[in-house]
Parts: sequence; C-alpha cells; structure tokens
Amino acid sequence: MDERRTVKVSKYLSKHLRHQPERIGLVLDEAGWVEIDVLITAAAAHGFRFTREELAHVVAANDKKRFAIEGARIRASQGHSIEVDLGLAPATPPPYLYHGTVDRYLDAIRAEGLRPMNRHDVHLSPDRETATRVGARRGRPVVLSVDTGAMHRDGHVFHVSSNGVWLTKAVPPEYLRFPAPH
Repeated sequence: MDERRTVKVSKYLSKHLRHQPERIGLVLDEAGWVEIDVLITAAAAHGFRFTREELAHVVAANDKKRFAIEGARIRASQGHSIEVDLGLAPATPPPYLYHGTVDRYLDAIRAEGLRPMNRHDVHLSPDRETATRVGARRGRPVVLSVDTGAMHRDGHVFHVSSNGVWLTKAVPPEYLRFPAPH
C-alpha cells in the first residue's frame, strides 16, 4: 500500500471514528467501537472503498497508533470531538509531559493555558520528540513543558490512552513552562 493511500485511509478513519460517524451512517457504541465490517460497508456505500487488509495496514503502520482493533471492532484511540467514554482509568503522570504547538498560539496559551478546543481533552506527549512532531503539523514547532507532577498533586486528573497519549481536561497557565524566546 503506497504512502498516499495509507494517509488517505487514515484521514478517512479519523474523520469518521473521531468526529463525524453519522456522516456515513455509523453508530459507535458508548466507548467509540464499531464493527469493522459495518465500517467497511458504510464507507463503500458512501463512495470510499478500502479492504480489511488496507485497514489492518493503516492501523499497524500509524506511528501514533491512532486506532485500536479489538477482535472484529475498531475505534480511535483518542482525539474525539463526539461523546465517547474510552473507559480509561485515572493514572499518575510522570513529573513532566510535553505539548507541541506553534508560535501563533503562544499568547493565548500564556493567558488561558491549554484548552481542549473541539476535543474532550488536552493531549500531552510523553517526550519532547513526539511533541515536536505534533507541533510540526502546523508549522515550526514550539514544545511546552507541563508540570504534570504539580498538577496531579493539586487534584487534576490524568488518563493515558492505549497509544501513550496523556489526556487531561485542561492545563492552567501556571503549570506551563515556555521555551525562551528566539
């Protein structure tokens, strides 16, 4: 499967498993799962065909492990804008996690902290390299350090998704460490 096709199928899955399942007639269960055969049939009925083998390749090849397969079902690992309960237990975060962004958002982040925007949670990365890749999707990346140890001591709740992304409702600005200006 060539890279362009892999990306195209991955984006299609993200759109319909994270944001707009109803657009192709999917009904996800409360945890975000849908039968793979139902997904493939719904996609084909709406003009986008892919095979079970292509789906398996996209899930296995995705460097961020955006999707999870369990038996005959699939779901997005995190990043939903629709209501789902991923069933993640609260977890104790490491002392620091990281968030990748770009310069144009820094003033708002300094004032308001990190907010989930159209998603359910703020996404934090376990290492600077991952946060750099996340930030680079929108331009020249800026990596913020998040004092998650202090947040946790202060009562903020964290969860970790099956693909290692840390989730929390918001990060107030006092827990953020900004890089020195260029």
